Amino acid sequence: MTELLGLAAHHILLSAAALGLALLIALPLGLAAARRPRLASASLGVAGVIQTIPGLALLALFYPLLLAIGHGLPALGFLPAWLALALYALLPILRNVVAGLRGLDPAVIEAADGIGMTPGQRLWLVEAPLAAPVVMAGIRTATVWTIGAATLATTVGAASLGNLIFAGLQTEDWAQVLQGCLASAALALAADGLLALIERGLARRERWSLILGIAGVAIGLLAACTPLVGGGPKTVVVGAKNFSEQFILARLIGDRLERAGYAVSYREGLGSAVALRALKTGDIDVYVDYSGTIWADSMHRDKPAPKAQTLAAIADFLRPAALIGPLGFENAYALAMKKGRGIADLRGLTAEAPSLRLGADLEFLSRPEWRAVQSAYGLRFATQRAYSPSFMYRALESGQADVISAFSSDGRIAADDLTVLGDPAHALPGYDAILLVSPAHAHDARFIGALRPLVNRIPVEAMRQANYMVDRDSDKASPDQAARWLAAQLEHR
Repeated sequence: MTELLGLAAHHILLSAAALGLALLIALPLGLAAARRPRLASASLGVAGVIQTIPGLALLALFYPLLLAIGHGLPALGFLPAWLALALYALLPILRNVVAGLRGLDPAVIEAADGIGMTPGQRLWLVEAPLAAPVVMAGIRTATVWTIGAATLATTVGAASLGNLIFAGLQTEDWAQVLQGCLASAALALAADGLLALIERGLARRERWSLILGIAGVAIGLLAACTPLVGGGPKTVVVGAKNFSEQFILARLIGDRLERAGYAVSYREGLGSAVALRALKTGDIDVYVDYSGTIWADSMHRDKPAPKAQTLAAIADFLRPAALIGPLGFENAYALAMKKGRGIADLRGLTAEAPSLRLGADLEFLSRPEWRAVQSAYGLRFATQRAYSPSFMYRALESGQADVISAFSSDGRIAADDLTVLGDPAHALPGYDAILLVSPAHAHDARFIGALRPLVNRIPVEAMRQANYMVDRDSDKASPDQAARWLAAQLEHR
């Protein structure tokens, strides 16, 4: 419940801030556009184009944009989410401001001019009050859209109710998904109800409706601020990508840092490239990556190298961020399929591939490792489709995919009795799990000291079991519970 309330508070404040910025842009622009047809056409056209961009893509686009601008602007977290959601909220507000002002009875405007009102007096005393109900309808629409779209802010590291939804989808914790969805829907309905009171007060000149609606909005914002107010030590941010192993390791790291006296927050659901850039810029302080990912994606190396050489090269590449060390297990990409097909390795797969369907995780098909495998073996599948990792395994189980891009530390490989296909050409690099820290903590002895006991301490068998605790169909554990189990295993080693 504490986590839910904290995420709801972040969600409310992010949505309110985005709507506030949208109002600052749309209201004056709408006033000007209502009197200038060309400006109205251009501004509504631009707002309409923005609205056609999927919310997830719009959020993601602000990350490279803010990186390019630089000047210390945070590329992850609140800022990109705030800007993207504000743009997303523009269209309904702008359109209703223009429609409300243009829809006024010309006789009323003529009467206002006839009694000698200045343009400013006419706007504030006549036009604004008459157009206010229409404008409020647009604000209500924008509010509901923004609260719904704010769940996507999780993907750029901003805390929201989307944290529950994305984590629940990945771990197939449907109760958690439902909790996030219902909480978001409840916020949207509550906000819409309060704004409806304000709209009614403006339309019917009912002072009690206006006061009640404004008071409700103010109380809601104050309540959202309450969980976020307080002092305490500076928070360190633990990053994680978008699958179960990352959620578990993030909680394991966070627990060790909390024991060392740090206040910890989490930014989960990050893509590989985003996570590494976030570490280098200090948007996150620590996370686990994989040597093969950095080797192929970030360093653009197309030939695998021995483990020691790979880790030394990665450490040099990361400076001034630091590689603390490998955790002791490897989570390598590997193609896997159900047993009984008579295929043992990728060479044997080549002849059968044209009649088979490949199911991959969300990143694999765009990664250099896939291009290396295609080049080494000439693989060409009948169809290729991307899934979130959990649904990728479901696709194989249900027969919608014949081959998947599995992960070697995933407990579902053994549980589902899958065959991991050999890689005789060694097209895929090694994927040692490695612990990385940001430049700000690269020489922080207390910070490093809290994490160093994890180096070379996690065997792949223990990681597989922890992963399977979260991913199995029944008697699921949460990432927190799996992290505590894993920590207990390490204490007994």
